[in-house]
Amino acid sequence: MSSAAHDGTIESHSLEVETYPPSAEFAEQANVHDSSVYWRAAEDHEAYWASRARDLQWTKPFTEVLDWSNPPFAKWFQDGELNVAANCLDRHIAAGLADRVAIHWEGEPGDTRTITYGELTHEVKRAANMLTALGITQGDRVAIYLPMIPEAVISMLAVARLGATHSVVFGGFSADSLRSRIDDAEAKIVITADGGYRKGRVSQLKPTVDEALALEGNGSPLSVEHVLVVDRCGSEVAMQPRRDLWWHEEISAFDGEHTAKGFPAENPLFILYTSGTTGKPKGILHTSGGYLTQVTATHNDVFDLKPETDVFWCTADVGWVTGHSYIVYGPLANGATQVMYEGTPDTPDWGRWWQLIEKYGVTIFYTAPTAIRACMKVGRQVPEQYDLSSIRLLGSVGEPINPEAWRWYREVIGAGKAPIVDTWWQTETGAIMVAPLPGLTRLKPGSAQVAQPGIDLNVVDEAGNRVDPGQGGLLTIRKPWPAMVRTIWGDDQRFIDTYWEKFGDQYFAGDGARVDKDGDVWLLGRVDDVMNVSGHRLSTTEIESALVEHHAVAEAAVVGADDETTGQAVVSFCVMKSQQELLSADDAEAALKKHVADTIGAIARPRNIYIVSELPKTRSGKIMRRLLKQVAEGKEVGDTTTLADTVAITMIQQQVNTTR
Repeated sequence: MSSAAHDGTIESHSLEVETYPPSAEFAEQANVHDSSVYWRAAEDHEAYWASRARDLQWTKPFTEVLDWSNPPFAKWFQDGELNVAANCLDRHIAAGLADRVAIHWEGEPGDTRTITYGELTHEVKRAANMLTALGITQGDRVAIYLPMIPEAVISMLAVARLGATHSVVFGGFSADSLRSRIDDAEAKIVITADGGYRKGRVSQLKPTVDEALALEGNGSPLSVEHVLVVDRCGSEVAMQPRRDLWWHEEISAFDGEHTAKGFPAENPLFILYTSGTTGKPKGILHTSGGYLTQVTATHNDVFDLKPETDVFWCTADVGWVTGHSYIVYGPLANGATQVMYEGTPDTPDWGRWWQLIEKYGVTIFYTAPTAIRACMKVGRQVPEQYDLSSIRLLGSVGEPINPEAWRWYREVIGAGKAPIVDTWWQTETGAIMVAPLPGLTRLKPGSAQVAQPGIDLNVVDEAGNRVDPGQGGLLTIRKPWPAMVRTIWGDDQRFIDTYWEKFGDQYFAGDGARVDKDGDVWLLGRVDDVMNVSGHRLSTTEIESALVEHHAVAEAAVVGADDETTGQAVVSFCVMKSQQELLSADDAEAALKKHVADTIGAIARPRNIYIVSELPKTRSGKIMRRLLKQVAEGKEVGDTTTLADTVAITMIQQQVNTTR
């Protein structure tokens, strides 16, 4: 165990881990198999990104790569012009790929659609004509509030085709959240559906839109002129005359003839509001040329995509940045065939994902550690009922993956041979920043490993000085990158204050990390998720990993609760594996406290461990540690509107109150 850190760095405690080199066969066939790419990109990162940008189709080639004359406001390829949607569609048609499947779509009830690139292009052109007729032009904003159906992808690409800007709002957000995002972006049109299927039931969407538009706004006139409604579930919904229009009725008037026009590389592509926003929404603005360059490059390199043979499946929702970058823009720009699924992994049972992998022959599977741990809890006997032999590569996204879940994922889902690419990036970075290149990297369970070529990563202390290997610190980025956030929509000063004020010349990501002796990066979670216990700064992520390393634990969430003696105390909430039969919660608590102390050190021993049946999660699968912290401190639980199910937090609250 390392000595106590009182200098503001995060303490790091980790055991040596095994490594997994790529097989000779995988390395030989990998898209990136020459390690010189790293030093060549570092030597001239502008030249590197220019070469990747030229893989796209430009209507007007760029001559200027990067304008960094007014930091932190970057401009990439700004004198070039391109059409993002045409790069995802038309150029594949021109290359003779109209009959290639773009999307294997599966509805939760079992209805399916197979959409080729030719068909997707046709539908996007019709939708672009429909939006044009409704008054959408370059620079306008369109809010999209849809379930995981093909019309979500079609809408995004149609908006992009017109040079307009989309703001996709996750279908689980409340009317208040939706209205605040509509007002902030001043959206002219909302595209929604009557509802979507979730856990066997219809989740209503149009009524939420109606409620949102009826609320008092921010004092400005309501910007929305029309609401386009997709008939997904056949539900009866109220339609306001002239404002509300059925998608299928409106689009029927238009054919598939539409010529894509080029727009400047810095033309706004989308606004995406970061989750957990309070007060004025924080709209992350991404533009076109640089963003598309980096998502296309990373999708090709990190996932080792072979578009002629691979079937790619990212399980994210299009309402999050992962869905934007690795369902819509990256895969489609690369001509990939992919699976898109509407529902949850446990409907009608926990075999649904594995059944779909078998059905469509999925070769690349990209999901979140939370989902992996949920599958671990159910047990390996479920995926073992299905033929998963098509899988050749696995990916992880959303939060650091603990080593135990990493090993289970590789062994059970990847048959002990599929490489795992653990990816770190954010809404603000736009694309993957840290991940192994599977043909080059010796994989370490739990480590995101290496910055991508052309990315200048740093781990520093509070003063901005680089920390020694093994020490925890703050993750920063020193040089601009193509897919970076351009600003916070309508608030440049907030952009500066939020991301650049701390170090001035370095982007501060808000995450803690350490670099090991091999130069590999280990993410330690949000800096907000760091606890100060008796002067020791401890990472919740490392304690959670230690708990899940115990053979009886399926999931764990750790928070720092106020404590009169130590400043903060470690409080843990654990879900046990279904096959475990521990004698009592008291026995489990004692065993797990000892396990953490043995693994990390006595300073990390939790004050309380609560054995719970379920952790509170958002509909995207993220654990709501903020609510658990409020429960641990005996405070009133705050906003629960983004929870998939409020029962879990209510039961935990009752349990904690009875033991207090």
